[in-house]
Amino acid sequence: MDSRLASTLDDLKARFRPGTIKKATTYYLSLGDGKGQKWTVKLSPTACEVVAGKTENADCVLKTSGDLFMKLVGGTWKPGAVDFLSGKIKTNDLDLLRNLQTAFGI
Repeated sequence: MDSRLASTLDDLKARFRPGTIKKATTYYLSLGDGKGQKWTVKLSPTACEVVAGKTENADCVLKTSGDLFMKLVGGTWKPGAVDFLSGKIKTNDLDLLRNLQTAFGI
């Protein structure tokens, strides 16, 4: 799973759409409890950086399983209200999470 997840995040970086983010934003992706399942995504209006590991200063936190994240990025799963209410996906800022989706065309 770790190599598939890393590959998905590399692919995500290539899909970044400059100009879709208004200000620099840092995202922390918690995609499981194991090694290689914590990621930091830093976006600016012109650049995207994806690095392994947890950041202490995230503007937005996304917590879901690695499998669901890969389905989200792959376009085979769109989270709905039930997914948030059931805890399949968690975030501290829904608007910033939507911005993340927009930045990558998810």
